[in-house]
Amino acid sequence: MRKLEFTKAQGAGNDFMLVNCLSHNPLEGRDLGKLAVRFCDRNFGIGGDGLVLILPSASADYRMQIINSDGSEAEMCGNATRCVAKYLFDRNLAGKTIRLETLAGIKIIGVAGEGYSVNMGAPALDATEIPVTGFQGRVVSQPLTIDGRRFNMTCVSMGNPHCVIFTDDLAEIPLDKLGPAIETHPAFPRKTNVEFAKVLSRDEVRVRVWERGAGITLACGTGACATLVAGVLNGLLDRKATVHLPGGDLLIEWLERGEVLMTGPAREVFSGEIELDPQT
Repeated sequence: MRKLEFTKAQGAGNDFMLVNCLSHNPLEGRDLGKLAVRFCDRNFGIGGDGLVLILPSASADYRMQIINSDGSEAEMCGNATRCVAKYLFDRNLAGKTIRLETLAGIKIIGVAGEGYSVNMGAPALDATEIPVTGFQGRVVSQPLTIDGRRFNMTCVSMGNPHCVIFTDDLAEIPLDKLGPAIETHPAFPRKTNVEFAKVLSRDEVRVRVWERGAGITLACGTGACATLVAGVLNGLLDRKATVHLPGGDLLIEWLERGEVLMTGPAREVFSGEIELDPQT
């Protein structure tokens, strides 16, 4: 049976299985959704929040394809971009910066101290672009009712949709119940990522994340960016703040010219081989 080489990496606890497909794609023609479900299983597989393919690109230095642990494909993942950058930098496959193609556009990544900084681009704030139905223009502190409970949500797209809810009772939020209910709410035709956030100061916020396609995760890079943007729109945060996530901290800055910068860690955990089932 054929074996697949991989590298396990994590950024602030958001973990991924990386596969080098630069000279040869060992997964070409295979069902990536089924493979991701199998590989990301934490009991019967490698374990992870997603399967990431590092591919050649016709428009950038490299291309990233990410399949969530439920088998769905994600447009973008901020923590995965840093993990891919570390993989490429550590193997001398890039210079000072990397232009990485994603379904959400090309992202520019550079080394920043012991971590990596990613230009995530400008957030999309119009309801039709996020998308979220039932609203026009920006969706800032608008009502959302889930199981009889009313929340005020702010919606942002960082190449993927996010619903941010600010609360003073972060620890009491039943994320395992509210997360999937909001993710699949009819207001979100492409589903949504969910962030519950507690503002600690003008430059600090604590966040818990339900990731679309992955469930509860220790961190979400695009979610951290969306939370900072939502905090600014609600007058709760300055344009540069530390986002505390269960797996670690990310520094997020919404530049005056529009782009959002994300800076944070990335680590390789281990490398190995896994058998490729011929049926997938």
